[in-house]
Amino acid sequence: MNADQLLVHYEQIADAPDAIVRLRRFILDLAMRGKLVEQDPTDEPASELLKRIAVEKARLAKAGKIRKPKLLPEIEEHPYVLPPSWRWTRMRQVTSDRGQAVPDAPFTYIDVTAIDKENGFVSDPKVLQANEAPSRARKIVRQGDVIYSCVRPYLLNVAIVDADFDPAPIASTAFAILNGHGLVLPRYLWIVLRSPFMVECVEQDMRGQAYPAINDSDFSVLPFPLPPLTEQDRIVAKVDELMALCDRLEAARAEREATRDRLAAASLARLNAPDPDAAAFQTHATFALDNLAPLTNRPDQIKALRQTILNLAVRGKLVEQDPADEPASVLLERIGEEKTEIARNIGFKLKKPIPRDIRFDEVTLPSGWVWSQLDELAWKITDGDHQTPKREERGRYLLSARNVLDGQIDVSNVDFVGEAEFERMRLRCDPNRFDILISCSGSVGRVAIVDKDYAYVLVRSAALVKLTSGEELSGFIQKALISDILKDQIGVRSKAAAQPNLFLGQIRQLMLPLPPLAEQHRIVAKVDELMALCDRLEAALVNADATRQRLLEALLHESLAPVDIKELEAAE
Repeated sequence: MNADQLLVHYEQIADAPDAIVRLRRFILDLAMRGKLVEQDPTDEPASELLKRIAVEKARLAKAGKIRKPKLLPEIEEHPYVLPPSWRWTRMRQVTSDRGQAVPDAPFTYIDVTAIDKENGFVSDPKVLQANEAPSRARKIVRQGDVIYSCVRPYLLNVAIVDADFDPAPIASTAFAILNGHGLVLPRYLWIVLRSPFMVECVEQDMRGQAYPAINDSDFSVLPFPLPPLTEQDRIVAKVDELMALCDRLEAARAEREATRDRLAAASLARLNAPDPDAAAFQTHATFALDNLAPLTNRPDQIKALRQTILNLAVRGKLVEQDPADEPASVLLERIGEEKTEIARNIGFKLKKPIPRDIRFDEVTLPSGWVWSQLDELAWKITDGDHQTPKREERGRYLLSARNVLDGQIDVSNVDFVGEAEFERMRLRCDPNRFDILISCSGSVGRVAIVDKDYAYVLVRSAALVKLTSGEELSGFIQKALISDILKDQIGVRSKAAAQPNLFLGQIRQLMLPLPPLAEQHRIVAKVDELMALCDRLEAALVNADATRQRLLEALLHESLAPVDIKELEAAE
């Protein structure tokens, strides 16, 4: 057996998404196969232990303490090969129920809510009067018994009654009561019932939809791997030792992740501070951008990093300012002139200027920047068709809010319209390359740049923004619109109604920080560079998780398969 290899390589697999959970299952699986501890040839074999169990059950039945045991069928096809000193038997060949009674005095009531299933004991039972007894309070249970919930058994509500409760306990009829007669250890029973093998057996016999359960007759014939009594004791000790190790590994991993989380959060918080000290900020920014990989080991951290990059960009903190750049105020004047010229040339009537919403321009901008409403930068802001378009199986792309993602148009789940409908709809709303789309219903505020000319039409859940000088402005404006500064504005505006909606007037009023055009281009290039790095970090995380998962699978397989092959060959 190569189980030791698992611990040798643990550091490589510890960050696999379910490494500890898999390791716990692996330990239980080894225990059930007789591969967790060595066999001792001097142990009384399970065949003799079965005889002693039968004698004890007969004695208790004769004394009227349990019902006469039923004769259960032999297991003809063994689920897997056991060590020579073990035996396959049935659940109720080695355990007994204690029967039922209606409470006639105060009693300690054990139901599913009283179970600490992770630690395997009864933690919080209630003391009830006889007249308070629920109809399910019937099962007699005593200290040393194991109780197993047969209702929704996949929840693994299994516990050892480890205390001598006063008043005497009664359990819910949802439980199977397992008395091992001192010959099957309670803790070993608990291990068997929580093992992957037994979970699979029970799931095959569950019945019902809302509350799936295993009935008494099916439960009684579940296959049970029985080791010698002394080996049971060694198995219990080893499982407890290894589960304690898993607890320490889990705690160490949690602390390791918490430390990385604190470091990442502190670094990003410094970068997102509204008015940082310039010298300190530069130090923090350099550190964070130089250490992106160690700061990000989970997808949610990369998501936060992406947003931080955008926030730095729209606050003028991502690239250096150049005093020689034409100031944004001059750019804004030129845009106004170009809007007028466009309207004159195409016979389009510009809307009246909308009053500035000054609630959102509180962030101090660098020299040369100005605050601008989106309405000042666009010569047309409209939404998609207000009629219900006639959809076709194929044809031209009909986009809705669901097709507008941050940074891209997604046509994997797109509707289509025919050519005539396409032409009619473009009379109102005609998205072309470098225009901007905004989702404005449901999940509002996703922003993408149109990537093709004459390719799309929209329904009204998406809005179209046709920028003046769109080819030059769209890159920065799209990134500004998905930054936290604009996301916050969109959130405030869209929540004014019961259903999240962003209306055209609200879109026109969005306040954007506008840098000089030359700086916009530097910002876009830098953001694209850092986002590409984030993409690589994200891909590396996925690949690392997949590698750790493959290594974990290989180690688990190697720890089991070679022994199975040898044992099968020896059994032939």
